[in-house]
Amino acid sequence: MPPTARRPTMRDVAQLAGVGIKTVSRVVNGEPNVAAGTTERVRRAAAELHYEPDMHAGNLRRADGRSHTIGLLVSSVANPFAAHVHRAIERVAAERDYAVFATSLEEDPAAERRAIAALSRRRVDGYVVTPVQDDQSYLRVHLDRGTPLVCIDREPAGIDVDSVVTSNYDGARDAVRHLVAHGHRRIAFLGDLERILTARHRRAGYLDELASAGIAPDPALVVLDLHDDASATAVTRHLLALPNPPTAIFSSQNLVTLGAIRALQQLGLEYDIALVGFDDVEAGDLVKPRVSAIAQDPDRVGRLAAERVFARIDGDVSPARRIVVPTQLVVRGSGEIPCPGA
Repeated sequence: MPPTARRPTMRDVAQLAGVGIKTVSRVVNGEPNVAAGTTERVRRAAAELHYEPDMHAGNLRRADGRSHTIGLLVSSVANPFAAHVHRAIERVAAERDYAVFATSLEEDPAAERRAIAALSRRRVDGYVVTPVQDDQSYLRVHLDRGTPLVCIDREPAGIDVDSVVTSNYDGARDAVRHLVAHGHRRIAFLGDLERILTARHRRAGYLDELASAGIAPDPALVVLDLHDDASATAVTRHLLALPNPPTAIFSSQNLVTLGAIRALQQLGLEYDIALVGFDDVEAGDLVKPRVSAIAQDPDRVGRLAAERVFARIDGDVSPARRIVVPTQLVVRGSGEIPCPGA
């Protein structure tokens, strides 16, 4: 295989433009007091050579002292919610000519610290973090250095920073209230990992709405620490084989919802057992019956988080804000199956 062409350097641009390296650096970094004719000559030379500045090598010398990058930590790329949030943040960043360094934590608390350390070495201008650890106070050193931080999806612990979260508790109550309105009293709860704050909020909403309706929860119908469709499929099949099975299911996470749908279809019960999932699923309007869901708005979550981190980068020093994005009950059919005999 023939060798590839050498990447052009700032020295190459200076030689072609007939100027010094320091002049090229000043033009690349947007520094003032460079003659218009000289600036144009340098830009033409850079374009001709297809020169791209090394942001990592030069960020300390930029006029604004910035790397024009932000770091994004998402919970898991396996979850479509995280992918939608990522895309929304990238759209806002692109408008600012910023790059986004994204890391998937795979719900591993140790990975959170490792990812922050790696992004810090790259001198990102701000962080957008999905908290996975129980305590984010270790991030205070980055705030003290002037690097802003915004938390998404889950509220941080041990540190006072901007956060953009979903109304998990209220959304869960809406789901249960909807099922109760269709006559159901034996409503199973398929919960995400209990160490995740949003999972605990959704379980609390489920229990409080049952209590509000005068329904005592059956511990046999409450299953926690699910996190994928395979385990949810197995658990749903087990619940439906009980002597007194549930007549409805509230699945509290989109991958868990997919597992519940698969179990219902395998058993031929998809038109007999009501189902409402928290967070919409990609093909929720294609399966039969179509899936009723408590829909989050990941695009709005991502956009608001990006806007907050850029506001901080631009000098906003106002008190930390907690922004709550409401959910919406999407009625499609599966959640409206009535309880037999109701």
